[in-house]
Amino acid sequence: MKNMFKVLLGFLFLGFIISSCEKDENKIFFEGGTAPVLTASTTADQILLKVNENNPAIIFNWTNPDYKFTTGISSQDVTYTMQFDVAGANFGSAKKYEKAIARELTSTFTVRDLNAALLAMDLPENVVHNIEIRVKSSLVNNSVPLYSNVIAIKMTPYLDVVYPVPANLYITGAATPGNWMGGGDPELLSQKFTKISTSEFEIASLAINPDAGFLFVPVYGDWANKYGFTGAGLGNNVNGDSFQPGGNDFKSPPLAGNYKIVVSFKTGKYTITKL
Repeated sequence: MKNMFKVLLGFLFLGFIISSCEKDENKIFFEGGTAPVLTASTTADQILLKVNENNPAIIFNWTNPDYKFTTGISSQDVTYTMQFDVAGANFGSAKKYEKAIARELTSTFTVRDLNAALLAMDLPENVVHNIEIRVKSSLVNNSVPLYSNVIAIKMTPYLDVVYPVPANLYITGAATPGNWMGGGDPELLSQKFTKISTSEFEIASLAINPDAGFLFVPVYGDWANKYGFTGAGLGNNVNGDSFQPGGNDFKSPPLAGNYKIVVSFKTGKYTITKL
């Protein structure tokens, strides 16, 4: 009986070893890939003009990175990300531009596309900028990223605003010293923005009440036009967010104090920064 028990125990142990070996053999390991090679249809200086906004500007192409695993070349979908940044930033800028592209090995940018990318990076218009471009490939969950070579192109964007730029701009609301304006209220100069560029307004310092509502208006005392949050009332990021004509009330930051407020009609966003 003891011998029979030993034989059975031996078979069980042998089966465990075989099963373990099979599990080890079934593991899939990443064996590497080849960084994509990026090319551009042109690297000539790009002086962008609104009159040409619908014209193709640059076609970017890149090679397949051929991700390899122990089971062979990956059949997973590869995601590519076009990245634009100013020269010298090494693609580390907080405002670098990125465009995700699924599976394709090419991307065409019109004049408008290029201009929008540069303005999204908050680069001033009618100024030459040294731009660097690369493509990043990755698998699911942004895993095993590979980066292409870098292409440098000089680009000059034009002014293209999200909303027409008003002649003047004011802030009003419970968050402000002047509270909500009433119809026909006289101009409140202390809450009037200064126009600092063709598309931006700024209040250098204003006392702000915490957790209270506010709006932007082009004519003080007139509710016919207003700029508010693009989402639900008081649902904005309190450090700054998007705005739109006729939008809902913004909510101020949770701490009382003096704040700098900048409103950009180029990006359709505002920022509010504690001093």
